[in-house]
Amino acid sequence: MELSELLPLIISDNQLHARWLNTLSLMENTGARKISASEDMETVTYIILKHAAEEHRHAFYLKKQIEKTGIDNCKTYAVQYLLAPAYSRYYLNQLDIDVCRYLKKDLGLTGIELRFAAYLLVTYAIEVRADELYPVYQQALDNAGSKVNVKSIILEEEGHLEEMINQLKSFSPDWEIHAANAVEFESSLFSKWVIAVSAELPEIKLIK
Repeated sequence: MELSELLPLIISDNQLHARWLNTLSLMENTGARKISASEDMETVTYIILKHAAEEHRHAFYLKKQIEKTGIDNCKTYAVQYLLAPAYSRYYLNQLDIDVCRYLKKDLGLTGIELRFAAYLLVTYAIEVRADELYPVYQQALDNAGSKVNVKSIILEEEGHLEEMINQLKSFSPDWEIHAANAVEFESSLFSKWVIAVSAELPEIKLIK
């Protein structure tokens, strides 16, 4: 089942919707922490700091949006407050592992160079996904007349993608090949995540 089909079912159930928002918040927070972990103390740039700060803000913003569902029991990222918690925690970590293996094998990178290249490719793949996911989510919110809103995130994620492309162009003349491989890794992981999320929806279980 496509995400566009799942979202109306999630949004129609306040408890599921709260857990969905909490899950997105977790994933944004994980991304922010990974960006910070990739920083070199001497060479960290304005763009990297800006990006990490905005991802943290997205995590906070999504957490605040939970209030609009009327649910107040998703105060932490404990497993019972998430959708597909194992996959949601595994998703970014596995993407990072896949990209690092690729960079070591195909480009022979190590150390600081490996961390920075992994930051570029992982973040690019995630921004491509965000540019697809959040508009679909916003459309589903609009269709449902929900008070929840992610338009500010959509605008910032569009800017992030442009910034990542500019950084990748400076990184390698073959950046498009490397970026396409990162997107392929991400697409496989995302498909598995959507399946795991769908398995937690009672409506889907009844259909099966």
